[in-house]
Amino acid sequence: MKQALIVFVKELSDALRDRRTLLRLLIPAVLMGPLLLTALSGLIASLEERADKREVLVVGMDAAPTLANYIERQTYTMKPAPADYEARLRATTLLEPVLVVPKDFEAKLRTGEAPTVEIVSDSANQRAMAGTGPLRGLLLGFSHERAMLNLAMRGVSTELLEPVDVQERDLASAQARAARLTSIIPMFIIMAVLYGALTAALDSTAGERERGSLEPLLMNPAPHGAIVAGKWGAVALLGMAVALMSSLSFIPAQWLLKSDVLQAQFSFGGPEVLAFWLLQIPLAAGLSALLMALAIRSKTFKEAQASSTLVITAVSLMPMVSLFNPGGDAPWYLWVPGLAQNTLMLQVLKGEALRWAQVLPGVLVGFALAAVALAYVARSMRAAVAR
Repeated sequence: MKQALIVFVKELSDALRDRRTLLRLLIPAVLMGPLLLTALSGLIASLEERADKREVLVVGMDAAPTLANYIERQTYTMKPAPADYEARLRATTLLEPVLVVPKDFEAKLRTGEAPTVEIVSDSANQRAMAGTGPLRGLLLGFSHERAMLNLAMRGVSTELLEPVDVQERDLASAQARAARLTSIIPMFIIMAVLYGALTAALDSTAGERERGSLEPLLMNPAPHGAIVAGKWGAVALLGMAVALMSSLSFIPAQWLLKSDVLQAQFSFGGPEVLAFWLLQIPLAAGLSALLMALAIRSKTFKEAQASSTLVITAVSLMPMVSLFNPGGDAPWYLWVPGLAQNTLMLQVLKGEALRWAQVLPGVLVGFALAAVALAYVARSMRAAVAR
């Protein structure tokens, strides 16, 4: 253990000495997640602001005073749409859908026919598409009101239109509702672990071999297991340190949220940071050892970087598995490194308590992966000395 500690301190000091590389790792890991979260909150705030304005762009509303009266009673303001609204919707310079009313609207309404009203939008214009829902709700409300009035004028009970009283009950907590928008946070924490350990893992193996300092180190009487353990400990600690700073960066980021609703629902503090950090320990242990095992086979640092791209790609795609599975989280998620941590961190964001049965698979797989990879690294070092 003493020899492993000596190697650990040496590797850690070497990694911290390269400040330029550390800054390149820390800046994306610490800033990218909060910046993206702030940008997302800005988008939500703009949608909320647009909803508060309660404005409707209309064409031909002069031919439908009945509909205009209903829209005004719903506290909406009608504004004439620009003449080139179709071109502007396609060019995404107009961010509101347009309500187009035919000239024979009132005439058909009086004769009992159903006039055709168009909601003009562009599916490629996402902000305009977001406004079609409230507009469709207005028209359905108008149709419902007209139907009730027609029945009342004929002496028919309006309750016939509503034979069932439907009430919605949302079981999700405020944190769970916010987690639908903040589900990007676990991905940034996982990538922080990976990039925090990547450079140190490659430099302590392939980098030292390229510089010619690995063979003299292996000629020391210290056991190769102690050398490998010291290097692995420094690499895993760096990955955990970057993950911790990335988690902490989301605390001040929530103060910059522009959306009032998201700011009220999103709660990220010390307990969440601690839970995130503890969940990353087996991931950091396994990934650090796996990166070292890939790099020890390489003769140069660039070759090791090329070998590590497979791990980077696999880990970055893991959180997306749950997005493509509409059936919910499967039990095998908890046995896949990266995917297990993403699943558990999402539960933490939702405010749900974690059970040992959920945490244990990720711990077992992470440390088992570390043991196998470190054994391979030690064997490769012994083979290098023998040659």
